[in-house]
Amino acid sequence: MPCTPGTVRAPEPAVASRQSGRSGRRRAAPTRWWQRRTPTGTAADSTTGKGTGSVDPEHPGIRTGDSHRGNGLPETQTGRTARQPATQGTGSSHRGTRRRPAPPPAPLRLVQRWAPAARRLRPRYPRPGRTGWRRWVPSWRQSLGTALVSAGLGGALLTAAYAATDIPADLNTFATQQDNVYFWSDGTPMARTGWVRRQAMPLKDIPEDVRWAVLAAENASFYSDPGISFGGLTRALWRTVGEGDTQGGSTITQQYVKNVYLSQDRSVGRKFTEAMIALKLDSRTSKDNILEGYLNTSWFGRGTYGIQRAAQAYYGKDVGELDVSEAAFLASLLKGAALYDPGLGEANQARAEERWSWILDRMVGLGRLTKAERAKYTKFPQPLDQSQAFDTGRQSDYLVELAAQYAKKAARISEKDFDRGGYQIYTTFDRKRETALTQAVTKARKKALKDSPDKANAAHYGGASVAADGRILAVHGGPDHREQGFNESNATTVPAGSAFLPLVYAAGLEHGVSKERGTPRTRVTPESVYDGDDGTLVTTPEGYYWDRSGNRVAARNDGGKSWGNISLRAALAQSVNAPFMQLGMDTGLDRVRETAEAIGLLPASMGPQVPALSLGNSTPSAIRMAGSYATFAAGGTHTEPYSVRRITRNGSRVALDTPERRRAVRPEVARQVTEALTDSFRGAHPTAAPASAQVAGKAGTTEDDTAAWYVGTNRSVSTAVVVYRMDLTKSLEPLPLKGIAGASAADVSYGIWSSAMSPLG
Repeated sequence: MPCTPGTVRAPEPAVASRQSGRSGRRRAAPTRWWQRRTPTGTAADSTTGKGTGSVDPEHPGIRTGDSHRGNGLPETQTGRTARQPATQGTGSSHRGTRRRPAPPPAPLRLVQRWAPAARRLRPRYPRPGRTGWRRWVPSWRQSLGTALVSAGLGGALLTAAYAATDIPADLNTFATQQDNVYFWSDGTPMARTGWVRRQAMPLKDIPEDVRWAVLAAENASFYSDPGISFGGLTRALWRTVGEGDTQGGSTITQQYVKNVYLSQDRSVGRKFTEAMIALKLDSRTSKDNILEGYLNTSWFGRGTYGIQRAAQAYYGKDVGELDVSEAAFLASLLKGAALYDPGLGEANQARAEERWSWILDRMVGLGRLTKAERAKYTKFPQPLDQSQAFDTGRQSDYLVELAAQYAKKAARISEKDFDRGGYQIYTTFDRKRETALTQAVTKARKKALKDSPDKANAAHYGGASVAADGRILAVHGGPDHREQGFNESNATTVPAGSAFLPLVYAAGLEHGVSKERGTPRTRVTPESVYDGDDGTLVTTPEGYYWDRSGNRVAARNDGGKSWGNISLRAALAQSVNAPFMQLGMDTGLDRVRETAEAIGLLPASMGPQVPALSLGNSTPSAIRMAGSYATFAAGGTHTEPYSVRRITRNGSRVALDTPERRRAVRPEVARQVTEALTDSFRGAHPTAAPASAQVAGKAGTTEDDTAAWYVGTNRSVSTAVVVYRMDLTKSLEPLPLKGIAGASAADVSYGIWSSAMSPLG
């Protein structure tokens, strides 16, 4: 029956049955958001894809209110014939179903969500709806977005840079270099050496007023800031980029980083690295450690680095002795020593006074100085005039040379580490004895230049004083270290001559003698008698001693005088050579050499092992000769001469090998040698010392008149003086003295010795 418009045709039974069966077998799938199609703004049905509508309860297959309402077709037909292929049947595995699309990934959903906002922020130029210059100005949304993105990227870059920046493991070598300071035996400074004048001081030894004077001048917020000043850093970067000036804007932490980790180049890159290291250093290191490092590495002018050297250079005192007024001036130098050192001009004086006053006022404002205390400081603390940094070219240079050599050896300090400095070397040198010895030599030198200028130009004077316990108390190394580099007190250039006789005497007393091969050795005493005649032939157990020329060797006395039979004690007192030349042969030259080395002579200075060994063909230095006689004064125990008693580095003690005392000869032998030397001194200078004085000594001359010695002891101190001539411009061969040492060939040596040992008593 044909349908008329507006009527609804009931479904045929077969179709209805099939539809009812399908609906009984399958439940409608829920609607998902991604399955919606909204071309017209209405929700789509998940099954038919048609518009929304209600279901007719009498006709389940037909929806009311949809786009096909009134077409007279069942919903299954209108929907399925329009969207599904006819081949899908009830028996198919795809019966009545649709493949569901996969949901989009999370990043895509995020992009989809923010895409509209991004489109609105995207600048469109020229901007629509604007005229004139406004067409080219971004909207407030675009400006805000750009600022936020820039801030985020900047923060990310800074975080990455901070994480990638490491605090350098090695400090700047120059920043850690210091000078070495040498002290007299009484603890007073003697000399300083090194490329820079710097000595590190622990913060606990720097007064609090000094610290706060620096903080007030440079970085009052030091203990609260993060290591950098953001405002100051911005200003510094602006100056660097715009004006090429990097001054200002740095905290103390940044300045310290620049001093010890970085170079001094002026660039944005260096400033950025400085800030990153400063931030990290501040987070890992205590503020006190940073402040200590800063105070010890900063430049204060006058060749000084660090507050300790600055205090000494400007006020002649240690940092611990500074008052707050002096500290305020030193703090002003951190802004630029070339601008604030009053010694460099009147303009500097005015600037220094102004900044000094400002720093004190600043300390009042910070609560670190009361107004009453500030009122006490109205007069500018004028610093000392500039002076020579080191005491160079004088006797102290010879002392420093000896002490440095000993310190490196005894403390096992490498040359590299020693050159880096920072060592405080406490020497054994006695200021008074050094002055006395230097004055005595200077007087003798002037007299020789006046009396015999042609001969005195080649004259040399070496001297040394050594205590019985091995301490070197004084030396004379030469006229001036700038004119003569080598140290005459430590030179092994001339023979000891008859000054060597006491060592032969000690060897005979210690070991005894053997006049026949294979027989037991017999004891020798001070009263043992020997032939003292000039020209006495030297014998061995096998007979006479022959030299390489085939001649018999004979002993020669000073002046050719013969003494007949004479005791060994008397022979030593009178300086008779013949008995000791034979005593050396009887004792054995090997034992003489062994005893001399045990008493203090160096093996390298010992002469050939021939009969002349007993007459002093060895060439010991003045220090070693003084040390040998000191062994007798010490009762036969010997201590190697040493010039350093203690070493510290920045306040910490450095391990130092101390020479040990050892037995050289028996105490009885030492006493007997000392008695003979006392006789020698009394016989030659009967009125030089009171009877109670413990003075012993002997002159020493050589057969060829090339050296004049005087070696002796006064109580527990031994001094050796040698005078000789040598033209260093031609050779190192000694020249005849030709009377330059005095009429008796030892007058000048004794004169220097007695002055250096005065008073004798």
